Amino acid sequence: MNENEESREEFDEEESFADLLRESTLKPVRFDPGQKVKARVVSISSESVFIDLGAKSEGYLDSKEFLDKEGRLTVAEGELIEAYFLSSDDNQMRFTTRISGGEAAKYHLEDAWRNAIPVEGLVEKEVKGGFEVRIAGGLRGFCPFSQMGLQRENPKDLTGRHLNFRITQYGEKGRNIILSNRAVMEEERQRQREEQKGLLLEGARVRGTVSSIHNFGAFVKVGNIDGLIPISEIGWDRTEDINEVLKVGQEVEVIAMKLDWENDRLSFSLKRALPDPWDSLEKDFPPGSRHTGTVVRLTNFGAFVSLAPGVDGLLHISKLGAGKRIKHPQDAVAKGQVIEVKIEAIDRENKRISLSVVGSGQEEEQGAEDYSQYTKGSPAMGTLADLMKARLQEKKKK
Repeated sequence: MNENEESREEFDEEESFADLLRESTLKPVRFDPGQKVKARVVSISSESVFIDLGAKSEGYLDSKEFLDKEGRLTVAEGELIEAYFLSSDDNQMRFTTRISGGEAAKYHLEDAWRNAIPVEGLVEKEVKGGFEVRIAGGLRGFCPFSQMGLQRENPKDLTGRHLNFRITQYGEKGRNIILSNRAVMEEERQRQREEQKGLLLEGARVRGTVSSIHNFGAFVKVGNIDGLIPISEIGWDRTEDINEVLKVGQEVEVIAMKLDWENDRLSFSLKRALPDPWDSLEKDFPPGSRHTGTVVRLTNFGAFVSLAPGVDGLLHISKLGAGKRIKHPQDAVAKGQVIEVKIEAIDRENKRISLSVVGSGQEEEQGAEDYSQYTKGSPAMGTLADLMKARLQEKKKK
């Protein structure tokens, strides 16, 4: 072994000794009952889930707390979990995500009340003002209607379900226990929202599920949060009845429009996730082309005609009445009427389309004048234009 290798070996030994010394001087981590921790899962056995508490300390939880309805484990090694400290048994620190089951668990209920630890309960029946809930050790508590869930549900749908509760009142050594499921759900929703803040940004395209429909818009659940699709953002065309477009439970792709986390106002757009019809307007509706449209709105200055979803054009009042002066567009057309129109001009910047009615005397007269000007100088063509003008004048006399 040369001199460099000997020096390196001595350095490694000194470094290892320093690590051991540092570890030996670390004090064991101490926790108060009910203290909430965030720790990483280091190993899993058939009965316990072990977590790393730092300073070479470990804690454990009952693995049953992490089983789903099918009995499958919902946590894996390396994951971070949140848990509450319960007690130390034989120098082993016991944690829980909630207090549930077993006769011994009832002795932790007062700690659960003082330290806001969730408890698991079975909703047994509806009683006056709320529900009777059986919790740890066979004890019973009362959950008011207002504290059951985030939204009012049918009592029959809640009876027989196992839910998590927060003990809001504990008296008479457990004979008077008031519970709140809402408090647990609000805390979970807040935790999920905090996680979502870093993932969901304005302008992001995401998938969600329609959760409810109202006359002002539809609520959509994206991940673990709910946001509103305003009626104006349902589609590019004017939406009269949202139920004709969306159904509860329908999956949709939306754009995150405005995310006001502080005031709990999140809005999404369905139409912005769809192609903008104005992007292909010149191709689909070039000036001079003719189309069939539906009158969708009447104003004092004209009638708006829908040519395609999100594409409306204006028939100015001066273009209506077949050359006759009218007081209001309703004197010439009606809402819902299907008419044939011609694209006169497009203002893409301001998203405006000017239309004229195909077949109106005014439009034919303008067409004859344009034709005459185009063919000026040719006797045969000039005669044809004169004939068209004469026919128009005859129609007016009639």
